[in-house]
Amino acid sequence: MSMPIEKLELGLIASPAGALRFTLDDPLKGVLDNTEYPLGGGSVFVDVTDRVRRFGVSRGRSGLFTSFPAGQVNVEFNNHDRAFDPLFGSSPFAGDIVPRREIRITSGTTIVYTGWIDDWNYSYLPDGDSVAEAIGYDAISILSGQTLTGGTPTSQLTGARVNAVLNDVNWSSSLRNIDAGQALLSAAPIDADTNAMAYLQQIASSEPGFVFVAKDGNLTFLDRSQSPSTGSFVTFGGTGVPFQNLDVLYGSDNLYNQVIASRVGGGTATATDLDSVTDYGLRSLSQTDLLLNSDTDLAELALVLTQRYSVPEYRFNSLEVGLHKLDSSQQDEILGMEIGSIARVLFTPNGIGDAIDRYVQVISINHTVNPESHYVEFGFQSVDAAYLVLDDPEFGKLDTYSLSW
Repeated sequence: MSMPIEKLELGLIASPAGALRFTLDDPLKGVLDNTEYPLGGGSVFVDVTDRVRRFGVSRGRSGLFTSFPAGQVNVEFNNHDRAFDPLFGSSPFAGDIVPRREIRITSGTTIVYTGWIDDWNYSYLPDGDSVAEAIGYDAISILSGQTLTGGTPTSQLTGARVNAVLNDVNWSSSLRNIDAGQALLSAAPIDADTNAMAYLQQIASSEPGFVFVAKDGNLTFLDRSQSPSTGSFVTFGGTGVPFQNLDVLYGSDNLYNQVIASRVGGGTATATDLDSVTDYGLRSLSQTDLLLNSDTDLAELALVLTQRYSVPEYRFNSLEVGLHKLDSSQQDEILGMEIGSIARVLFTPNGIGDAIDRYVQVISINHTVNPESHYVEFGFQSVDAAYLVLDDPEFGKLDTYSLSW
């Protein structure tokens, strides 16, 4: 058991001393249309791992009905030689320490973060210690600054609408991973200058599904038909991956016995579970500005959400894994997980009684890394309402998982 090999790269114009620039007549660097030695010194990734003190990555959302914010990275570099000082002309990266440079982090052989640096901060201590801190965000921060041209779309499934939005802002087709979608959206007009990310979040709420940026930088849309399988998830506890710092919630944070939903260009639907109101008091959830095609679809969504969330939930909220404490195969399992992944958690409180066995879906992934350790924290939501999977020993149980809705 040991630390996975960590690698941090910055998308600089050139490597130190210009080694990655196109060079005429050079048999390697002078090949036209290559990507490693670009003509004109285009952005290339430079390995700066040996200058890193520590870094942290935070991706995902904190709650069941919240949107996914931009994933964030914080990196602390040694800056004793002023390599990251934008005013130092003798820096090996002179001219390249500016905002909006790409950053990519790899652990083992798996990319764990892709984004752009927004800010550089510097600390100079009396003892001569010098630190440069880079703060970056993923592509959600880019899309949050884009606006749509406006117009009247066709009535289409959510996945097609996501692709239409991305096409409108010229988002590369190679940087997206989009499910087809299950909900039909209306042809309600889109105002000019509508914020692209805000509209994508409207689409996700209308499904309901996930819109986020994956660790490899792809804009990802997961629709509500995600079908887990007992043969494809990580097990925490038992004979599976060991964990620590388990956080369990049991209460009303995800208790909603009345759902009020409204749609753009349409009506409002209200669904109420009166028995739950009697038992727990009124807990109302408002879902506004949905893009659904009909009031019938709106009423169905309100009803399904009320049925799902009208009782208190005992939920494994988060847990932490010491990646450096695992063998290589377990490290690969953990690093292979992504937002939307399904996991199983087995936990026996204080070692007393039978194990509590729950299936969960990942909604956040955080990395905290220094030279001696690499911790990964996962945040979860329950998957009791997942689609039924025929012939699966767990997710194929009748009266437990949904046929459709």
